[in-house]
Amino acid sequence: MKASRRDVLGASLAVPTLVSGTTGARAQEAVYPTRAIALTVPFLAGGSADIASRLLGDRMNPLLGRDGRIIIENRGGAGGSIGAEYVRRQPPDGYSLLTATASSHGTNPAALPESTRYDPVADFTAIAMIGSGPLVVMVPGDSPFRDFASLVAAIRARPGELPWATSGAGGIGHLAGEYMGLRLGGLRGEHIPYRGGSAVTEALAKGEVAYSFEVLASTATNLREGRARGLAVTALHRSPLFPEMPTLAELGLDGFDFGTWNVLMGPAGMPRPVVDTLSRAANTALREPVLRERLALAGVDAGAPSTPDSTRAFIVAELEKFRAIVAQAGLRLSRG
Repeated sequence: MKASRRDVLGASLAVPTLVSGTTGARAQEAVYPTRAIALTVPFLAGGSADIASRLLGDRMNPLLGRDGRIIIENRGGAGGSIGAEYVRRQPPDGYSLLTATASSHGTNPAALPESTRYDPVADFTAIAMIGSGPLVVMVPGDSPFRDFASLVAAIRARPGELPWATSGAGGIGHLAGEYMGLRLGGLRGEHIPYRGGSAVTEALAKGEVAYSFEVLASTATNLREGRARGLAVTALHRSPLFPEMPTLAELGLDGFDFGTWNVLMGPAGMPRPVVDTLSRAANTALREPVLRERLALAGVDAGAPSTPDSTRAFIVAELEKFRAIVAQAGLRLSRG
């Protein structure tokens, strides 16, 4: 009898589940997914990771069959580590996923290993790249520094003294600033960590600090409304959000490429058929021009086609890069 189209589709999403027993025990098949999938975003709602996760989940839903849908759960705190730790402890059945970030799976393990209670690679299953985005070197809206060169000159004039802010010690902004300093021959100001991007914006407005490194997508409104001024972005290419803003590579730091990223992951030990089903759905969604455009407007560059293996390799490489920066800068940090 000829199989129906629905039967073929169901078989393509089938996940084999072996049933233990005596000789002759046979494998059974359970269709995945059969219920809602919880996607944990390890930050509060409204940030770039949250927006990217919601946009992607919305487009993946139709690709996961009648019973599968992605529900976003925000579990913020500790630079993404709380949400990551939560997902690490969930069953690896494909119903608990994580939007891993450069903080949760890069800078935290690299700069704060003693307070990061998980291995960012071994304790998780990589599924697919979601996207990435640059940081921005920014100064107060009324700052006397009109360009990057004048800021560097001021740091050189007051080595170790010019105060600069980030939204947390050991975070992506902190390591970006340290990396810039290393590329400038060990030049650095006085780093002042704050608790979150809003506190950094307030510190800039009050003149408490001279400059900062923040995720461009998260601070775009402040830049547009003049509360802060962007001097350069940390990616190799200019951002479509602010095409007039140069890159650090253009300004003399050849090859400077440092940004935040979002990756779809789950707990370690997920069945490969489940991983492949999710990876296909994510990559199919990310090829849609409408989704890519909506992500770009949110400051996220949609990821290129990826596989679980290439995604894992990306995280390994980024972690090595961050660890090298921590070692070269001589950072000794602890979570306050």
